[in-house]
Amino acid sequence: MKIAVAADAAPSPRRALGATARETGTMPAMTPRTLANGHAQSRNNFNLIRLIAAWLVIYGHAYPITGSGEQDLLLQLVHIKFAGGIAVDMFFVISGFLIAASLERNRLPAYLAARALRIFPALLVCVLLSVFVLGPLLTTAADYWNSPQTWKYLKANALLSRNTQYFLPGMFEGQPSQAINGSLWSLPIEVRLYLWLALFALLRLFTPLRFNLVCVILLIAGVVSYGGKELTPEKSNFLYCTAYFLVGSLAWHNRQRVPLRWWLLGLLLAVAALMRDRPYYFLAYFAALSYTTLFLAFVPKLPQIRHTDLSYGLYLYGWPAQQLVQYLAPGTGPLANVAWATALAGALAALSWYLVERPALRLKPRFGARTDPHAPTAPEPLPAAQTS
Repeated sequence: MKIAVAADAAPSPRRALGATARETGTMPAMTPRTLANGHAQSRNNFNLIRLIAAWLVIYGHAYPITGSGEQDLLLQLVHIKFAGGIAVDMFFVISGFLIAASLERNRLPAYLAARALRIFPALLVCVLLSVFVLGPLLTTAADYWNSPQTWKYLKANALLSRNTQYFLPGMFEGQPSQAINGSLWSLPIEVRLYLWLALFALLRLFTPLRFNLVCVILLIAGVVSYGGKELTPEKSNFLYCTAYFLVGSLAWHNRQRVPLRWWLLGLLLAVAALMRDRPYYFLAYFAALSYTTLFLAFVPKLPQIRHTDLSYGLYLYGWPAQQLVQYLAPGTGPLANVAWATALAGALAALSWYLVERPALRLKPRFGARTDPHAPTAPEPLPAAQTS
């Protein structure tokens, strides 16, 4: 099935001439004035932002994993989210933007195949290593192989069950956290959102006008349904992740109308700072975080990472690496844990990229998946995780 979408408005002759001149190198590239201008550039900062965000997840998780009782610097600054939570929010905004673009340019089977090739190969290897390598080496349980929990962990996490499993028998006992991989909770949410977009396409709701209307209705319904109630971690995680994902997708559909201005960035950040710890601060944070993420993706001239994407591997292996550091060196402080775990998870992420992820992604053209020439050369990773 081919996704029906409305064409972008035609650029003015002046803009068209400017774009041609930039493409031919006869004039320097100008600062993009809208998301559409930014996306049309040959460069963006998505890969770098995601790599930094993946590291922020490790940094944020170091405090609960080490049981230090301290707070990370970003939590002390923004109050509403710890470092890993901020990174998760950024990942979902980016994911919503890029996945909407992917669905728009691909037929539905190719879109689904591309998403599966991005998610499952690296995930399966990580889960298998946890169960068949890390578990047997470190478990204190004599019945590890006979325990139903071992196979429940394998099945639920390999198939991305909504009932994410965090524990293996006899693993990391006595540590502040016994979870094998506390980051896996976000993956089932991500997959559901991919399928939501596919459903919108099947129902002919993926055109800009219809999609805008659907997203506004869903966002309002979420606030009405859950805003006045005590949220369980499962409901709040799904609600907030969905909101950021939908905002990213809305930004894609309205990219010609979303301005990229330094003054607007400063205004949103200032409002968020003034609203901190006041009623409805979460709305100011939501707006500032969403806009900042997309602004940083296109406006600043940052170092380019074009052909290697270690962020997904860093996300997958960050928590297990931190737990292993804590197991081998009990009493390690948060910053030392971050340093050692970054090195270990970075090495595993590199192996994952070159041996698993990149070979899998090279299969995408066989399913008819088309690559956006202005999207990151390396594909979109899944969001990193936060603790509940």
